[in-house]
Amino acid sequence: MDLGARLKTIRKRLGLSQRELGKRAGVTNSTISMIEKNTVSPSFSSLLKVLKGFPMGVEEFFTTDLVMSNQVVFKADEQADMSAQGVAIKLIGHGVAERNISLLSETYPPGADTGAEMIKYDGEEAGIVVQGEIELTVDQQVYHLVTGDGYFFRTHLPHRFRNLGDTTAKVVSANNGNLSQ
Repeated sequence: MDLGARLKTIRKRLGLSQRELGKRAGVTNSTISMIEKNTVSPSFSSLLKVLKGFPMGVEEFFTTDLVMSNQVVFKADEQADMSAQGVAIKLIGHGVAERNISLLSETYPPGADTGAEMIKYDGEEAGIVVQGEIELTVDQQVYHLVTGDGYFFRTHLPHRFRNLGDTTAKVVSANNGNLSQ
């Protein structure tokens, strides 16, 4: 998926200039321009900040042009790609009408993270490390998780995920929050 093109298309569809989107999101219009031109790849936390300028959540941003369905099975190539800055994030069930939970498959190469800024939004998140190791920071408390370890926290607390290991880490997580908050 071309993140920059998607941002530009949705921004224009909503009738926003780069300057107006930047103002709403609390970033410069040059930041919006660089993302749209794909000259920078924003971290997940930076992308969330930009998306605060839209009247939609991050899941909707990545799936807005998809038809809502009652699909049951989602093949690997049918999962919405929400990847940002080296972290591969796949959203399962993106086209299901009135979905109340987001199930994510997350892949963190060595050194990858969700960004320097902590993420927070209303809701809850739970997950399990299915491969490798992850450093999870929740409300300034740092946790080291390895394969088989799970977590649960309320997402209004600032949080961040990082792979400090030498191998790729994979996490399967679920949340019921609005990532655009």
